[in-house]
This record gives sequence, C-alpha cells and structure tokens, in this order.
Amino acid sequence: MKIFDKISHHILAMAKSGRSGHQQAGFSLIEIMIVMIIIGLIASLVGPKMFGQLGKAQTKTAKAQVEMLMTALDAYRLDVGSYPAGSEGLEALIKNPGNDKWSGPYLAKDVPLDPWNNPYHYQNPGEHGEIDVYSYGRDNKPGGEKEDADAVSWE
Repeated sequence: MKIFDKISHHILAMAKSGRSGHQQAGFSLIEIMIVMIIIGLIASLVGPKMFGQLGKAQTKTAKAQVEMLMTALDAYRLDVGSYPAGSEGLEALIKNPGNDKWSGPYLAKDVPLDPWNNPYHYQNPGEHGEIDVYSYGRDNKPGGEKEDADAVSWE
C-alpha cells in the first residue's frame, strides 16, 4: 500500500499545483484516468485470490451438505429401522416412501443440489460403507483435485 500512498500523494500535489491561481471544482480527466488505472491494478491483484476462495467455499459447502444428508439418513434409520433403499434414494428423506414407521420429513427443505447444481449420489448398499452419499465436485467426474475433488461420506 506504500505505492498507493505515494501515487495518491503525487496526484494531490499535481492537483494543488494546477489550481494555484484560482479555485476550480472537480477533477481533471487525467486525474480520473490515473485513479481508474490504480483501481484496475488493485483489482487485477486481488481478483484471482478471491475466485480461488470461491472454489474452496464450494468444496466445503459440498462436504457440509454430505454430512447433513448423512445425519438425516441416520435419523431416518432410527425411525424406520433401515436406510432408504437405493431405488427410494434421498427423496425418502422428504416424502414417505410408504413406510408406516416414517416420521419425517428429515430435512427442512428439499434435498439440495451440490454447489455445482448436480444432484448428490446415494447408494444402498454402499461400496465404502453401509451407504454412500457423495458429489463428484465441480467437474462431475469421479476423482479430481481441488474444486474437482469428490465430497464423500466415507472420509
């Protein structure tokens, strides 16, 4: 920020020296252009870092939603005695699939989509546990790193 302070001090000095004879309202076109260039430079430095944080936030959101779905599925199992069948899927958390012991809904709202607008995957029986709940990440393909990494219930 020292550079910004020096430039802004220089701009103010230029503005004062150009107005020594009489008072003038407003800024000159050159002053406005210099400020716009400075703002553009700052945005070009800060922007990429902010977008990197967005990807991390989406990945964390997907992991949190997988955990929330697992909690709802555990509550379903406590009431019904088993997890929903693979064919019933996560919708069994919202709508009774025809079980007398069902006392849901187990989610306050509809089953969410992952942060990349894809449905969460549910398997019963699971390959990694009794059941599996997962999102394939941004690329919607198994595996991947960073934003493309899978958000899974077994890790």
